[in-house]
Amino acid sequence: MYRIIVQEAQKQPTSGRVIAFVGTYDPHTKECKVQVEPAQKFLDAGAQPSPRVVKLLKAAGVKLPKWAIKTPVVKAKAIRHTEKLRKNQPKDKE
Repeated sequence: MYRIIVQEAQKQPTSGRVIAFVGTYDPHTKECKVQVEPAQKFLDAGAQPSPRVVKLLKAAGVKLPKWAIKTPVVKAKAIRHTEKLRKNQPKDKE
C-alpha cells in the first residue's frame, strides 16, 4: 500500500513532513482511493504531482491543470546486440 500525500518542497523537502494525506494506492489490486476535494484544492494552489500520481488522479476524476506532467507513451526498447540472440545464431550441423 502506498499513501498519496502532499509534502512541502521548499522548507523541508527531505524531512518527510507531510501536510496532508490525499489517498491510497494498492499496486497489487490496482485499487486507488483518492479524496477528490482536498486533492483538487492542493492542485489549484500549485501542488506539482509526480507522473504516477497524475495518472492516479486522472483515473479518480480529479480535474488536472494544463501544466501538470503528462505521462509519456512508453516506447518499446530497442534490443542491443541482436546478433547475440539465440534465434540469430547459425544452426549447428550434426
